[in-house]
Amino acid sequence: MKHVGLWLIALLVILIPAAVAQDTAENTDTNLEPPAGLSAAEIAALPEVEFMRPEPDRHLMHDRRYMRVLGDNDIYQSPRGYVARGMPNGFNFVTAISDVDGWTRINANEWIPTDYLQDVNSVVSNFTGVFLPEESLPYVLAWALESVYASPKPGVEHLQEGKPEDKIERYQLLKIYATEVVYGFNWYQIGANQWVHQYNVARILPLAAAPEAVNTDLWFGIDLYEQVIVMYRGAKPVFATLVSTGLPRWPTYEGTFNIFLRSEREDMTWGKVGDDYYFLEEVPWTMFFDSGRALHGAYWHDGFGYRRSHGCVNINITDAKWLYDQVAAFMGADAALDALGPSVHVFSTGTY
Repeated sequence: MKHVGLWLIALLVILIPAAVAQDTAENTDTNLEPPAGLSAAEIAALPEVEFMRPEPDRHLMHDRRYMRVLGDNDIYQSPRGYVARGMPNGFNFVTAISDVDGWTRINANEWIPTDYLQDVNSVVSNFTGVFLPEESLPYVLAWALESVYASPKPGVEHLQEGKPEDKIERYQLLKIYATEVVYGFNWYQIGANQWVHQYNVARILPLAAAPEAVNTDLWFGIDLYEQVIVMYRGAKPVFATLVSTGLPRWPTYEGTFNIFLRSEREDMTWGKVGDDYYFLEEVPWTMFFDSGRALHGAYWHDGFGYRRSHGCVNINITDAKWLYDQVAAFMGADAALDALGPSVHVFSTGTY
């Protein structure tokens, strides 16, 4: 009997912890937080909307030979001729017309040695914005700013490698279904078990109504935080695209302005030689709204969605031309002398 009693005690010692562990596991399972965001079924049930985007106008993008000028150079009246003017070292770009025996003509009587030029046509951006639908959307639209793999849940660091279906390409149009805050940062759900950090996207956040200072039916809203411009007709958002506004040293100022001058091509120069000097030849589709600050196309970079200008609002060439045409139809004249050009409302939806 003594042996039987010891055997029973040993059996109880084994079984009781197992039962406790099982009970604990069951309790833990019932107390788990529900998965964040929408399920795959909930996402699939949302209405399908077809988003129209302008086709990149490759003829327009490459109707000039855009060249960066390397170093400190002189511009000559003719090949091996007299110096017409100097071009100090800086952020300098010109448009090339023709090449002859190692020389490149950039204007009627202006030549520069070809070796001092770098072709930058490969940099011209293929990105274009999106036409916004009439109906309200059950999600927020955004663009991916970086090529990353989506995280399986909010707060999980983006992987360097992953499933092909989780790969997000730069400039990809995304739908944000839910937002979770982790350690003070927003994580956005873009699919079932797919999340991206706020730094990797630029959201389109149209204003619910025109600000009081807006005094034209056609107007623009520029969100400095998201680096997005939206064109409106009345209270209706019509079109949105990414921009690049001014760096902290040369900000794009908040406020409400009006476009007062437009030009299909404009030479721009500013800054101190040896510091921040630049010369940009034939800047396309230029619309001035705040002193020397303008909306315009940019052929010298493909960094839209990030601040990088001297105060102007850089736009890809295809979208800049489309916006310019809307402004031209509204203004009629190149300069708004007796009539106001479209309002430009510059604001920020966050701290940047």
